[in-house]
Amino acid sequence: MSLKVVDNSVAAPTHRRNPGFPLDLDWVGRVRMNRSALERRAGTIGARRTVKKDHQLAWLLKAITLIDLTTLNADDTAGRVQRLCAKARHPVRREILAELGMADRRILPGAVCVYHSFVKTAVEALDGTGIPVAAVSTAFPHGLAPVETKLREIEMSVEDGAEEIDIVIERGMVLRGDWQALYDQVRAFRKACGDAHIKTILGTGELATQTNIAKASLVCMLAGADFIKTSTGKEKVNANLVTSLTMIRMIRWFAEETGIEIGYKPAGGIATAGDALKYMALMKEELGTKWLQPHLFRFGASSLLTDIERQLEHGLTGHYAADYRQPLV
Repeated sequence: MSLKVVDNSVAAPTHRRNPGFPLDLDWVGRVRMNRSALERRAGTIGARRTVKKDHQLAWLLKAITLIDLTTLNADDTAGRVQRLCAKARHPVRREILAELGMADRRILPGAVCVYHSFVKTAVEALDGTGIPVAAVSTAFPHGLAPVETKLREIEMSVEDGAEEIDIVIERGMVLRGDWQALYDQVRAFRKACGDAHIKTILGTGELATQTNIAKASLVCMLAGADFIKTSTGKEKVNANLVTSLTMIRMIRWFAEETGIEIGYKPAGGIATAGDALKYMALMKEELGTKWLQPHLFRFGASSLLTDIERQLEHGLTGHYAADYRQPLV
């Protein structure tokens, strides 16, 4: 069997990074989202068309390259991070890739995401792979530390080798409609990141309305965000298709107005191959195939890879392997 998987290196070299733009409060004021319409549209994802057989296996291999392989637990240790990085180096067993005709292809996750304390550990463990390390910063997951503390945390993560920084916005700014404060803070975070790309975590489950989520997305993009991200994974409500549709449509609107393509990262609760395929279908239908690249789309996930590997083996053998055959850490 030989599958066709899109080469991840095609679009990234020509991608123009978001330079940031002045805060346009008139634009923010025009933003409105119809939740009922969003729910109807989200309900069609994965229902009208599905990928099957070899096509599904190819999509699942693509999904692996879009994962931010993550460990953000209170009991994380250097050993756990090293094991996660070992899995990142070889996310799928070699015999499975060989059977799929993909043994010579670069099938690696988009990044490994860890707390600041483990950035150096992850950088060392991934040396030579080209897999970037993403650090969660700015008082993750609540975001309620002094600004100076949060800026210094970003700077230290970058100094330790993080190439991507996942920052947390202060949800209260959104709930108060204090768009200038949100813009100024994200702008400062972007400056502290330097060459490292910045993903802004909105904590969408705590923003009350889809219109709030849409406005926060726009303000973060105007402030220079490279990605907008749903959740920390610690909220009661994390990524879902309705919220994703809101954020994706703001990305599309932003691209139409500015010519800048912003990345999207759903996080929290995405644990099955079926989930991954729905989000990929949503991206393809709303933004086009070009957005199914690691520089424009990521999954924030810790257990997704295990199920994808099980599904790949099932596609080859007709049997599901036990979870322990694809240990993550």
